[in-house]
Amino acid sequence: MLVDPNAPFFRHLWVRILCVVLPLAWAVFELIMGSPFWMILFGASGLYLGYQLFFCRDAD
Repeated sequence: MLVDPNAPFFRHLWVRILCVVLPLAWAVFELIMGSPFWMILFGASGLYLGYQLFFCRDAD
């Protein structure tokens, strides 16, 4: 497991949203700049974080 979705750091919703949105926004930036490798890397990390932080997290 790369990310522990139940860690106290991810308790607040805004932290989880920010941790997902920032890599996805950077992926869009890399796409605009013409760097497909970095776009795929940041896009995949954002999608992975979204899955882990919103679907694999235990309910409080």
